[in-house]
Amino acid sequence: MMNPENAKIDIWQMGACEIAEAIRERQISCRQVISDHLERIEAVNGSLNAITVTLNEQALVAADQIDSIIEKGDPVGPLAGVPVTVKENIDLTGSATTFGIVQMKDANPTTDAPHIAQIKKAGAIPIGRTNLSDFGLRPHTANQFRGETTNPWDSNTTPGGSSGGDAVAVATGMSALGFGNDYGGSLRAPAQFCGVCSIKPSLGRVPDHMSLMPSEPAISSQLFLFQGAIARRVKDLRLALENMSGFDVRDPRWVPAPLSGPCPATPIRVAVTLDPGGRGVAPQVAADIKMTADWLCNSGYAVEEIEPPAVIDAWQTWIELTSIEIKKLVLPGIKEIASPEALKFLHFWTELFPDGDLLAYMSALSRRNTIAREWLVFQEKYPLILGPSLTETDFSPNFDIQSHKETSRFIQASRLIMGANTLGLPSVVLPVKRTGAIPGAVQIIGPRFREDLVLGAAEIIEQHAGVFTPID
Repeated sequence: MMNPENAKIDIWQMGACEIAEAIRERQISCRQVISDHLERIEAVNGSLNAITVTLNEQALVAADQIDSIIEKGDPVGPLAGVPVTVKENIDLTGSATTFGIVQMKDANPTTDAPHIAQIKKAGAIPIGRTNLSDFGLRPHTANQFRGETTNPWDSNTTPGGSSGGDAVAVATGMSALGFGNDYGGSLRAPAQFCGVCSIKPSLGRVPDHMSLMPSEPAISSQLFLFQGAIARRVKDLRLALENMSGFDVRDPRWVPAPLSGPCPATPIRVAVTLDPGGRGVAPQVAADIKMTADWLCNSGYAVEEIEPPAVIDAWQTWIELTSIEIKKLVLPGIKEIASPEALKFLHFWTELFPDGDLLAYMSALSRRNTIAREWLVFQEKYPLILGPSLTETDFSPNFDIQSHKETSRFIQASRLIMGANTLGLPSVVLPVKRTGAIPGAVQIIGPRFREDLVLGAAEIIEQHAGVFTPID
């Protein structure tokens, strides 16, 4: 489960920070790193189907270029030589942005997405494209074009979605960092299911743009969709965030906020919620949160079990806005090309949450501001919230198309995840203990633009929990 930092390990087991440092110190070459990860992909991807396209030639050329720069004694970027994977709904030049749809197999972008351009400038080397559900909409990673992705811990458990390909690739050492996105948990749920850590940044932190979109995204996507990263180590999330958060003229929502803020009053107060909104929580999930709260308390945090405000209101606001848009905008636009499975899930979703009208839509947007204000006040006293990622974790592959009940159960279990999207708050999910078929996990939410506080607490937790890998 845990690899001591000073133990002899294979290159594919190293984290992004370790790889970058070893390359800068000339302990290993970029070509060694990329070749090792390509061999790793060859060894394990066949049974997992996490990586859909391997960028062998491009990656080796990029590695040789960095090695040449280092040989000359010239400086390289902070991510130089780090192999990364990129979800197939993010623009990466030289490969198609398919969204998991066969009709988009030749949709080749002419520019990189803003944050991908930034990590490449910092020296990261894209090594593969990763699987997702159709248009990134399902909470299970499968589509008719690329097939289904398998959870490396337990094939009878979903790897989550829609960034399940990246979560599996990172968990099994096929890449050091995965770049996906999160509309309602699409980074954090796969992190929970696959035993890795992920970060959903603040609204306005990471620039975003999809060049192949026929029109501007709907309002909920503008507010709730975030580009983020997946890693095996929290310090690697920090490194990724530092190198993907710069200005890009294509995103008017980007905010020039510093990566760290003023020191809060100490001890830093943490609000612990075991059962957000009182809708029920699995006993083991609650036990993992209590264990993690004790770790933080013993490390000097002031921990108190107290419910954040309006948890259910935040969740229901997300549900109302997204459901209206799915029924009015998304389904009409994709019904001819999406798979029957994707359409079935979306119909379950919209049937569970009845259609609203324009007044309901406008009211939900207004209500979001009220809830955000309540959280601002609460986080003045309790900057950090510790709680579940998902309140239940026993979800099988394709659970989301089995019944209304299973779809509803997952959406209910995601209420704290979705609330963080509603409010644009930074959050990290990380594994804490192997409690069953998959590792247990917790979620930490912080004030807007205080990813530094969230990552700091996550690093403390990781010191106690260790780093998890399902395949040796």
